[in-house]
Amino acid sequence: MTWRNTIPETDAGSSPAFKAPPNACDCHLHIYGPKERYPEAPTSPFPIPNAPLSAYRSVMRQLGLARAVIVQPSGYADDNSCLVDTLEALGESARGIAVVKPTVTDDELQRLTDLGVCGIRFHMLAGGILPFDVLEEMAARVNAFGWHVQLQMDGRHLHERIDMLKQLPGTLVIDHTGKFLEPVNTDHPGFRALLDLVDTGNVWVKLSAPYETSKEGPPSYMDVGRLARALIAQAPDRMVWASNWPHPTMQDNPPDDAALLDVLRYWAESDEIANRILSDNPEKLYGF
Repeated sequence: MTWRNTIPETDAGSSPAFKAPPNACDCHLHIYGPKERYPEAPTSPFPIPNAPLSAYRSVMRQLGLARAVIVQPSGYADDNSCLVDTLEALGESARGIAVVKPTVTDDELQRLTDLGVCGIRFHMLAGGILPFDVLEEMAARVNAFGWHVQLQMDGRHLHERIDMLKQLPGTLVIDHTGKFLEPVNTDHPGFRALLDLVDTGNVWVKLSAPYETSKEGPPSYMDVGRLARALIAQAPDRMVWASNWPHPTMQDNPPDDAALLDVLRYWAESDEIANRILSDNPEKLYGF
């Protein structure tokens, strides 16, 4: 199969053309339960979708995935109840990224750790509730429990924060290929800062959700893909992949999940690198 210049076409709902390796992991997805059990936070940036774990299990079967990283959605603010219930249901095949405020107790951090939480989410866009002012404090607190910091911000401003980010203890994981809200060239100061962060050896990047920022669009999202390929070339051992299911910013017209996995294979340019990104790297990062 030729991948270099084209992405194979697949029918919506079908399996990807690329066969995922054993223990492949989706490193960023959200689960939303019934609203009567998990109420929407007043700060939610959009109405929360209907996206239960049962629906995501079907996606895992479709894509050939064995592991998952459940990320606390902005729609629930710091109420991690749905996340906790999901982790309990999935057991050792899942890890969690929570949102906790500075008032959180050490007992609660330990409880979440025991359930499989291994990171704190800082979402610096609409709906986020933790400001940059508490990032250093919280990074130090959760690092004591073995957690990393997961950060989503407009990548065009990464160079403005790079000194602080380099000084954070432990591991830093950057969402969505840097989440450049307007696609940039590889010589942009924000992207150069991202490469600089990756060079520290403590920073990982999720190659995910290109549909949120791409102007070129499917099938290859190549304006985002150029950044992804540069990151893969720089540090293939610190890249991971994610679906961003259920694509909460595109509830009316979500992308095809199988096509998104094939996009990763296209960007990676080889089965060996794609397999590493899907299986070996997340196993190391999330401690499966």
